[in-house]
Amino acid sequence: MNEQEFAELAAAHALGALSDADERRFADALAEHPQWQAIADDDHDTVANLADGLVPVAPPPALRADLLRRITTLPQGESVAPAESAPAAGPDAGDHERAAAGSTSSSAPWRRRMFVLAAGLALLVGVGVATTTVVSQLQRPASVVALDEIRSAPDAEQAKVELPSGATATAHWSGEVGKAVLVASGLDDLDADKSYELWFVRGDKPIAAGVFDSDDGEATALLDVPMHAGDVIAVTIEQAGGSPSGSPTTDPIIVIPTA
Repeated sequence: MNEQEFAELAAAHALGALSDADERRFADALAEHPQWQAIADDDHDTVANLADGLVPVAPPPALRADLLRRITTLPQGESVAPAESAPAAGPDAGDHERAAAGSTSSSAPWRRRMFVLAAGLALLVGVGVATTTVVSQLQRPASVVALDEIRSAPDAEQAKVELPSGATATAHWSGEVGKAVLVASGLDDLDADKSYELWFVRGDKPIAAGVFDSDDGEATALLDVPMHAGDVIAVTIEQAGGSPSGSPTTDPIIVIPTA
């Protein structure tokens, strides 16, 4: 057995897809070539990583049906009828052995193709779930992702204020994460030519930290510059897109100290 053949067996072994006979071939080859252990270990780790954290779901019917159709249409080679009795030793014994070896060789490509398709079917569920998970994560707003990071941090803090209008605003921040998020409810929905603008007030200096709009009075907004310890979080109403001067042009409607 060469290294390529062993690699094919190792991949199938990692998936639990070997027959008893091939499992013995795999074990014998590994005993004869212990330097190939790294190949088997890599395949095992790859399968473990693929499976980690995935919840099985049904694969798309069309893809599953196509894989099964391809499996049934692959050429399977010539079948070998079982011998009635053990061949007698003699001049034709070598021919018999060569014929048997030829049959094994011709079936090897079939087994390899079968394994690839079966592995593809087995992993289809995991790939589908992983793709769905990645896409859903990419579609989440940055402010929501940051809020989850902050809430999970060991030094997560928050402070809430109520506006005279009855609206509320809660600042969430973490020094370890270095981010802050403002969650507001009951805000006025501004006209198209106005925006809420976020600020960090650092000492006496206001630092612009992004603009946001409310949706039916609700807003979750990430301050888009790194936070420093002791910063005050503030919100003003500015022209659409934020203050062109980089400084507030109105009095803040929200002020939340973080120290």
